[in-house]
Amino acid sequence: MAEAGTAQFKQELDVRASALGCVRTIVKAHMCLWGFAPLAETVALCLHELLANVPRHTGSPKCKLTLDRSPDRLRVTVSDTSQTLPVKREPDWTKETGRGLVLLDEMTDAWGAEPNPDGGKSVWFEIRATPQREAA
Repeated sequence: MAEAGTAQFKQELDVRASALGCVRTIVKAHMCLWGFAPLAETVALCLHELLANVPRHTGSPKCKLTLDRSPDRLRVTVSDTSQTLPVKREPDWTKETGRGLVLLDEMTDAWGAEPNPDGGKSVWFEIRATPQREAA
């Protein structure tokens, strides 16, 4: 049974670099629809970091995006085919890559990764917030 006030969005994705802007737009629209407009940019940026890693670390641009909204939080999950779990490391600040998990750690309330029962893994983050209702 679903918790009252929950909502979910699922989408199979092919996350080539040219598609990331479109995905960010879709996610921002859901944030506004669900009353999380103030979090739209943060969620889009954190998601972009996860999606950019899919082809880099799996060799395939295919993944699944799941957005779960509950009354007091938003959870974003990216599932892919690799069984290798990400590990947060101290980034090399002279390079353009390698800061995604540090960013998640700073900008979200929680994040993690877990193997999927049918293979692959899911990497997720959560942001706690109360949805904003528009004034009537």
